[in-house]
Amino acid sequence: MAQKVWFITGTSRGFGREWATAALERGDSVAATARDTATLDDLVERFGDRILPLQLDVTDREADFSAIAQAVDRFGRLDVVVNNAGYGQFGFIEELSEKEVRDQFETNVFGAFWVTQAALPVLRKQGGGHLVQVSSIGGISAFANIGVYNASKWALEGFSQALAQEVAPFGVKVTLVEPGGFSTDWGGASAKHAAELPDYAEVHAASAEARRSRVASPGDPNASAAAILRVVDADEPPLRVFFGSSPIRVAKADYASRLAEWEAWQEVSELAQG
Repeated sequence: MAQKVWFITGTSRGFGREWATAALERGDSVAATARDTATLDDLVERFGDRILPLQLDVTDREADFSAIAQAVDRFGRLDVVVNNAGYGQFGFIEELSEKEVRDQFETNVFGAFWVTQAALPVLRKQGGGHLVQVSSIGGISAFANIGVYNASKWALEGFSQALAQEVAPFGVKVTLVEPGGFSTDWGGASAKHAAELPDYAEVHAASAEARRSRVASPGDPNASAAAILRVVDADEPPLRVFFGSSPIRVAKADYASRLAEWEAWQEVSELAQG
C-alpha cells in the first residue's frame, strides 16, 4: 500500500499520539500538531524527517491555515487529515459559565471547522483525501454532566455529515470516529470542571455512578491504532464508525427510544401540520 501523509491535531497524548505513532511505524509521514511540540521530541528522534512537529492552538484560524500550508510544503500532499484536538468540559447546564461554554465550542467545533476549511482546497485539488473527525458516543447520545461536550460533538456530527455530501464529487471521504470509554486522560488531566451547585449534589452523585457504569471496561487507546489504519485504508470508508464495544448498545437503546416516542406522538405531529 502506498505511503500516506497525515495531518493530525492533538498529538501530544491519547488517540492523536497513538495514531501518529502507528502511522509513522508503518512508514507513513505525519504532520503532528500540539500546543507544546516538546511532547513530540521522542517521535522526532525515532522517525526523523518523516514527522513534522507543528505548534498549534486549533482555535486560531489563521494558524490552522498556516499549519496546513507548512505540511503541504514539507510533504507535497495530504492524504489523511485527523481532527482529534479537543477536551471534555464537565458540568451541569446551569453550572457552566459563559467562558466555559464558549471555550468548549471554540476547540471542539470551531477548531475542527477551521482545520477542515484549511485542508479542503488541498484535498479537492488532489482529487481525493480523507477527513477523519474524532467525535464520540456523546455525539450520538447525551449524558448528564457533559451536556456542553455533547452539544459540541453533535455540532461536529452535523457539519461533517453535510460536508461528506458536499465533497464526495471531488473524491474526498469523510469519517466520524465515535469512541466509547477509553483509558485516556479525557476524563482526567485533560478535562475541565465547572463549579458544582449544592442543589445538584444528589443528581451529581447519580450521574457519577452512571458514568462509572458506562466506562467500567474502558478500551485500550493503543489498540485503536489498528482500527484507524483499517478505516483510512478502506476503499469505501464509513461515514460513521464506533470505536469500542459499548457504543453500539447505547446507540441502539437511544434510537429505539426516540423512534418509539416519535411514533407515539405522531398524531400530534400531524395535528401541527394542519
